[in-house]
Amino acid sequence: MSILRQGAVTSALIGLFWAFIIAITVSVTLSFASGLGFRPGALGCLILGIGGGLAVVHVRDARLVLGGFVLAALMLMFTPLAPLQFGEAVPLRWQMAAAVLFGVFTVWPLVRMLVEAHPGALSRHAFEDAVIKFLTGFGYIVFTAAVLIPFYVMVMTSLKSQQALLKNPLDFSIELSRGWDLFRSYVELFGQFNFGSYLWTSFYVSVLTVFITLLFSVPGAYAVARLRFKGRAAFSRSILLIYMVPMIVLALPIYIAFSMTGLRNTIPGLLMIYPVTTIPVALYMLQGYFRGLPGEVEEAGLMDGLTRLQVIWKITLPLSLPAMVSVSLYVFMIAWNEFLLAFMLLDDPSKFTLTRGVAMLNSSEIPRQHLMAGAVIATVPIMALFLGLERFMTKGLTAGSVKG
Repeated sequence: MSILRQGAVTSALIGLFWAFIIAITVSVTLSFASGLGFRPGALGCLILGIGGGLAVVHVRDARLVLGGFVLAALMLMFTPLAPLQFGEAVPLRWQMAAAVLFGVFTVWPLVRMLVEAHPGALSRHAFEDAVIKFLTGFGYIVFTAAVLIPFYVMVMTSLKSQQALLKNPLDFSIELSRGWDLFRSYVELFGQFNFGSYLWTSFYVSVLTVFITLLFSVPGAYAVARLRFKGRAAFSRSILLIYMVPMIVLALPIYIAFSMTGLRNTIPGLLMIYPVTTIPVALYMLQGYFRGLPGEVEEAGLMDGLTRLQVIWKITLPLSLPAMVSVSLYVFMIAWNEFLLAFMLLDDPSKFTLTRGVAMLNSSEIPRQHLMAGAVIATVPIMALFLGLERFMTKGLTAGSVKG
């Protein structure tokens, strides 16, 4: 450990590993963006990574280090020591762009990671600060790649023509020369596959699921949080037991019961079963928030002559708006993304939800870009809704964690 805490050793190792990470990231990014062949070069990353790490701690001028590193990357890019290797068809402009991106995104984070490092022995604080910043940067890259790469592949595939997919299924670059024809798959989904109806069905089923869930979970959560009755503690602890039962276990009994009662292949059938999966988690979330509200406010309302229901309506619910929004959003997301029950209970295409409609596209007779376009249509609305209301969701989830 004493050797690792030497500034030169720490900076060299962090620079080496970070150079490999950035080389892989740049190679993958440019390969997806251009459809050309990029790959990291081990020897070039080794040399430039160690050199960059040492330069950062010895030369404190970040602009000088950045300029020198980019210049070195450009010079080595055309030698066997290149940190990035290219296929034969890669144009010069892409090679230059790769070198610049590699240089900037290697040195700039290294300067921030090693801000407290120096060539001599490092204190424990300086060493841990460098390691933590390196691991944080690595975590950001891995998380971003895990989220963005599948979404990027999905979007780019939906914009492809059938000929381009057959020619090179791994080319995820965009063909701007096609103009508005890029969105042909989306036009055909709404024109030929009735996706507008699926979108509307998913929307109103999700909204009604939210309404029914709140209708039952608000009074239930309030009763558990405020009222005193026999079995209250046991009921509170067992709320999530239903939610913890895998839906696949209940699939066959639900299918048989709905078939016998005529509820299969109907929207009312979905509206009966969807709240069963969302009410327990809504109860659990709301009861924690209601417990955190000051009871004195409600007691004052009761002393002023309000009934218990009036207290809930006029006092508790307005104070619980952040929690209500977060629970509503969470329930809406569950209902919007639900697939198993819709796939099992719906056979009539005129009643399909969006997830059921997307599953219908998974056929050898339907082009792959149509399936990806359907997945984009199912993903983007709920993503936009979540990003738009994320601050309310975060506030609602944390507001009840501290009493009073």
